[in-house]
Amino acid sequence: MSAQQQVITIDDISADNAPAIYVAGGLGQFFEAVKAEVTGEVPDLTTVKGRARIASLAATVSKSKKAVETPGRDYLKRLKEMPKVVEAELREFVDAMDALRDETRKPLTDWEAAVAAKKREIEAWVGELRLDPLTISTADSEYLKISIGAFEGIVIDGEWLGDYEAEALRLKADTLEALRAALVKREQYEAEQAELVRLRAEAEAQAQRDRDAEIARVAAEQARIQAEQQAKAEREAAARREQELLDQAAATQRAAAQAALDAEAAAERQRLQLELQAEQSRAAAAQAEANRIAAEQHAEQERIAAVRRAEEAAELARQDERRRADAAAAEIVRQQEMRERDEAHRRAINRTALEAFIAGGMPEECAKQAVKLIAQRKIPAITISY
Repeated sequence: MSAQQQVITIDDISADNAPAIYVAGGLGQFFEAVKAEVTGEVPDLTTVKGRARIASLAATVSKSKKAVETPGRDYLKRLKEMPKVVEAELREFVDAMDALRDETRKPLTDWEAAVAAKKREIEAWVGELRLDPLTISTADSEYLKISIGAFEGIVIDGEWLGDYEAEALRLKADTLEALRAALVKREQYEAEQAELVRLRAEAEAQAQRDRDAEIARVAAEQARIQAEQQAKAEREAAARREQELLDQAAATQRAAAQAALDAEAAAERQRLQLELQAEQSRAAAAQAEANRIAAEQHAEQERIAAVRRAEEAAELARQDERRRADAAAAEIVRQQEMRERDEAHRRAINRTALEAFIAGGMPEECAKQAVKLIAQRKIPAITISY
């Protein structure tokens, strides 16, 4: 702890001496001073004055704490704001230096940009001297002639092109050579195509003339055949009309003869129909009489059969009733016999039990009473097995 810290009291703390106070171990002196002050006396807790003194000493501790803490908090706040101030100052300095650097280099940068732009312009111009081989090979003669004239008129400015002059001259020469060679081939090709077109036109014209002649011949032949067919058709139609008239006359005669035959046949059929109806009426009357007699006979037979069935049913009922009565009587006898046998069996068992009780020393009356009570199931947990 420095001498300056040792002489500073709590009341002397300020923003100016805060850096010297709020350091590691710097606040211990204030704690010790306050501790010495409040522990240097022992108030009497039993008196009002003593208790008030204790409260006063505690308040002194709180006041001293606040007197040290508040300046410390303010100092800490300033310390926290310091990085922001430094950062802002550095950022402003860096931006200013970057701007100064860019401004200092601007003439060189502008010159480099101009050189690069000129280079791109020259390269683009030189590149236009190079035509696509596919374009050259597929172009027609008119396009090739125009292109040759355009390339022949191009002036190679060596001063402007600089190092690109030789390449520009070479490209121009190569392109002109390719265009001229392509023009020769294209003109030859177009001449051949024109000749082919002429030959095709002549062949087409001859073919058309041949087709026209054939059409005329076919038309004449068709007209002749059509005239012959029409004459033949007219002759055949006349013959058909004549035959139809003959057929109609014959059909009329046949129809008249058939009508006479049909009338005679109809009269005969009507006579036979009347005779058949009369015979059917007689047969129906005979059948009706036979049916009536048969019905009467059947009714009588049914009546006799019904009487017989009733008598048989009555006899069967009497026999069933007799059998039921016999069976009931037999059942009564059987049950009576079973009861008698059971009673005899029970008496024998009870007698055996009675004798056992007596043999065991029980008086006879007591033994009888015991057997009776057990048999009547009045003694819990004791039964006689029959």
